Amino acid sequence: MVRLFRRLLSPPASSPDEEGFTLVELMVVIVIIGLLAAIVAFNVLPMGDKARVEKAKSDISTIEQALEMYKLQNLTYPSTSDGLQALVKAPGSADPSRYQAGGYIKKLPDDPWGRPYQYASPGPHSEADVWSWGADGKEGGEGVNADIGSWQ
Repeated sequence: MVRLFRRLLSPPASSPDEEGFTLVELMVVIVIIGLLAAIVAFNVLPMGDKARVEKAKSDISTIEQALEMYKLQNLTYPSTSDGLQALVKAPGSADPSRYQAGGYIKKLPDDPWGRPYQYASPGPHSEADVWSWGADGKEGGEGVNADIGSWQ
């Protein structure tokens, strides 16, 4: 019985063939893992910009719906000076008997880059335009820096 316990608890005898991995083998594995990580990062990181653009389009669509409700009840869009805040809280120019209790949108979202959406009524493209300046926060641009508007 004692002999059985000694045999179970003693480390196995190692043979000369079992020496572990060589440095070259380890380096090959590390290089392969690095290449795979680079490929994944290269393909995944640009998706964040695309998602921000899609979120801006979705937000603008939601704001447009709220503007349409405002117009249906108040017979006109909020003025540029009243801005999009008119969808949350009644502006001084609004007829209180026509303004919907609680507003037309609970909270105005910021664009995906943390800036407020722009609004003009009448706008250069339609009766009421809503837009984001894009990633760079400036008018114009290309790619993720392009303006995203309700007219697109």
